[in-house]
Amino acid sequence: MVDERQARRAVAAAAVGNTVEWFDFGVYSYIAVVISQVFFPPTSSTAQLLSTFATFAVAFLVRPLGGFFFGPLGDRIGRRKVLATTMVTMALGTLVIGLIPSYATIGIWAPVLLLVARLVQGFSTGGEYGGAATFVSEYSPDRRRGFMASWLEFGTLTGYSLGAALVTVLTVTMSPQDLTGWGWRIPFLVAGPLGMIGLYLRFRLEETPAYRKTSGDEEPQAAATWRSLRTIFGHHWRPMLKCIGLVLVFNVTNYLLTAYMPTYLSAVLGFQHTSSLALVLVAMVLVMGLIVALGRFSDRIGRLPIAGFGSVALIVLSFPAFLLIGLGSVAAVLGGLLIIGLTLICFSSTMPSTLPALFPTEIRYGAVSVGFNISVALFGGTTPLVAEALVAATGMKVVPAFLLVAAGAVGLVAVLFTREPAGRALPGERPAAADRAEAQQRVEEEPDQE
Repeated sequence: MVDERQARRAVAAAAVGNTVEWFDFGVYSYIAVVISQVFFPPTSSTAQLLSTFATFAVAFLVRPLGGFFFGPLGDRIGRRKVLATTMVTMALGTLVIGLIPSYATIGIWAPVLLLVARLVQGFSTGGEYGGAATFVSEYSPDRRRGFMASWLEFGTLTGYSLGAALVTVLTVTMSPQDLTGWGWRIPFLVAGPLGMIGLYLRFRLEETPAYRKTSGDEEPQAAATWRSLRTIFGHHWRPMLKCIGLVLVFNVTNYLLTAYMPTYLSAVLGFQHTSSLALVLVAMVLVMGLIVALGRFSDRIGRLPIAGFGSVALIVLSFPAFLLIGLGSVAAVLGGLLIIGLTLICFSSTMPSTLPALFPTEIRYGAVSVGFNISVALFGGTTPLVAEALVAATGMKVVPAFLLVAAGAVGLVAVLFTREPAGRALPGERPAAADRAEAQQRVEEEPDQE
């Protein structure tokens, strides 16, 4: 039986980490135009934006390294210790960005230091999401795992919305000169105190019940990591492929909407920068509350029907959504953004509880971290860069829809080959119930379940 109080605290601590991570992404995405002017030489606006998105994407390329390092470490020394480490590192990386001098002040060292800070963020983030999803899933009763894990993504959009809202307020209230001169630093400096709050919450937690049942060993870390990776790729390559496919459709949709659309609306469609920020923010806030509702619903009907519906919706509705956005009116743009946003929450409400259920306890943290970050590095983090490059090369305003359609096709295949995890015990674990009545009911209904 699950300790409900501990489970709620686990959800809060994990969600705060996602909030801090996505606060940074919201800030970076919304202030990308300003960052391009501060950190890169004034060649052309397109070149500056491509450089900014390339720096955004490069940080994702080191995320698998963070997953390879922190994931097996979390399986070896515990989820809580590693999640505390990633929390501190991530917050410090964001804080440092707010302290870097501009290109006009230190020249080429400005983009170099920005790149280093982004690499630190990417490395730490490599161990964050897989650990948070594992932590919450291992603390949740089987029949409420979808609901409890969906709070992770609620934290994600909360962080993104807070970062976006802060940038929007600064853009409206400050002159362009002040915003470019020093105002852009404020959101990054706020990340430090947020990280300390997350660290406090995580240190108050105990290890998950599933991890406490495993016994650690004295094997050196390097050897333990290689052994874990050999196990993951040698014996669990099928669920790893499913994980990569599910993460692909989730994150291509996610980063196209959250990281690219503010710039797309202003740079491609000619909206005022402030209007672009506000429209994407409104769309995200309108769909945010549905994440937890869909997570609860997935405990009743299953994760896969919802994720499958989202994949089909991407294939069918992506081009209509971009055509609607291309009409240019506020109502049409908001309608197109809402279509993409509603599709996104089909994945954000189900993936945090689906991915950990693909792997057994002894490799769960490592496998989810590695699979998640390989997929994000190759497909998710590069989405804004690829979308901007395609628009620049073709001149077609609807060309980003091709990315969503392709992602939807991959996601649908992954869903069709995945076993429904809703209501089941995690692999290698006994069933987990919320109370004695549910425990007795599980015994009567599933006496042979491992």
